[in-house]
Amino acid sequence: MAKDIGKKSKISSGLEGKYLTFALGKEIYGITILKVREIIGIGNLEIIAVPSMPDYANGVINLRDKVIPVISLRRRFAMAEAEYTDRTCIVVVEIATDKGLDLLMGVVVDSVSEVLNVAGEEIEPPPEFGVSVHTAFILGMAKVRGTVNILLDIDRVLTAEEIDLIAEAV
Repeated sequence: MAKDIGKKSKISSGLEGKYLTFALGKEIYGITILKVREIIGIGNLEIIAVPSMPDYANGVINLRDKVIPVISLRRRFAMAEAEYTDRTCIVVVEIATDKGLDLLMGVVVDSVSEVLNVAGEEIEPPPEFGVSVHTAFILGMAKVRGTVNILLDIDRVLTAEEIDLIAEAV
């Protein structure tokens, strides 16, 4: 038992820090703020469809003369799409590619909640669901103020091949 506690503290101590939290349906997710570059209300923003992209790829946006690919986290996580509201946002994140480059990518979320300071002892390892459920992109589960927040490794939400495919669109 003591080994489990020591292992848990080693896992969670490297994950503590500030996370931007956002909602997808009834679930709350978090991304380290070190990866977040900008939050944009979706409002009248034009997302331009790109042919032959995966179903979770919404297209691209022009942000200050930069073409940024945009994905739907709902579709990526096999959730039903929701109608956009005045709270729907695109969170622009910087992800690392396997080629050593950084790629700006937008992720559509239902709403942005807050920046949460998460302590190491509030983080538990992700649950194990068996081999049929892909959870490599989940860093851990943070229990803060009675709410469970799913902490995402935004660099691993897409595979290296998927990132390359998305990067080709820009």
